[in-house]
Amino acid sequence: MEPNVYGLILLIITIIIGSACCSGVEAAFLAVNSIKVLEIASKQRPKSSANQLLKLRKHLGRTLTVITITNNGFNIIGSLVLGVYGAMIINSNYGLTLFSIVFYILVVLVGEVLPKALGTKFSVQIALLSVPILRILNILMKPFLILIEQIFPVITAENEISTDEAEIRQMAKIGSQKGLIEADEAAMIFKVFQLNDLKAKDLMIPRVSAPCLNGSSNLNEISKLIMIDNSPWWVILGDKVDKIIGVVQREKILEELINGENKKSLSEICEQVDYIPEMIKADQLLTRFDKNHKGVKVVVDEFGGFVGIIGAEAVLSVIAGWWKK
Repeated sequence: MEPNVYGLILLIITIIIGSACCSGVEAAFLAVNSIKVLEIASKQRPKSSANQLLKLRKHLGRTLTVITITNNGFNIIGSLVLGVYGAMIINSNYGLTLFSIVFYILVVLVGEVLPKALGTKFSVQIALLSVPILRILNILMKPFLILIEQIFPVITAENEISTDEAEIRQMAKIGSQKGLIEADEAAMIFKVFQLNDLKAKDLMIPRVSAPCLNGSSNLNEISKLIMIDNSPWWVILGDKVDKIIGVVQREKILEELINGENKKSLSEICEQVDYIPEMIKADQLLTRFDKNHKGVKVVVDEFGGFVGIIGAEAVLSVIAGWWKK
């Protein structure tokens, strides 16, 4: 079969399209947001394109190797074949040089620059569309890939999806600046991370300021105090230092007074105490309130001594931004 112009044009189109597809897919795989793909995959069946994409992203080195081999096949081998084919048609050295320059410009612009830009902009869509072809190429190139991975073990490294506090803070900040999330939502995210830096001793009401009552007192004796002091919870003390009998809610005391139980002692109506160490972190403390809905906890030091009390509202005030150092 004699070389002709139509064959030359077809070869040029094949090389450029092949190179463009490889460049676009490579850019898409490097730019795709793994968290977004993970979100899509969680809503689809296990063998969906999104889940397969996650597997390819997990072995990113191997996937990029497949794309690079394919891309170089089009660019290098294709260019060599094209050069030989073009030389058979174009007899002039000047014409062959001009043809090479035009082909180079086409490969750079249409085969590299434009597809990489599109691959970056539509990374999720392009990456998902490329999954079936990449899986086939992975199977076809498997013997060659095994050999390459033996020579360059770094290719086999798994690319796990992970993030840390600094990244989440930065994402929240960027999302707020671009209007993707509300400013108060971003601020709340920052405050949640602050919980890990605070301890119960930072947020508690210290013992000297904590509302305390003697357990031997009856309701009639403390009725006037309860009327003028709006503390929601009271610590009921025993006859010894650091002896805590329990805690009682102000509403409970008022309810008993209304029912005429004036002679009842505080030790009779108090609830069991939930103790927490003063060094417990605020985020862990919040989960303790979740498991035990009692509104107040007694904070103790390393020796078990009573050092203060703390309620869930103290922790929540940090998230809301009300807490001040």
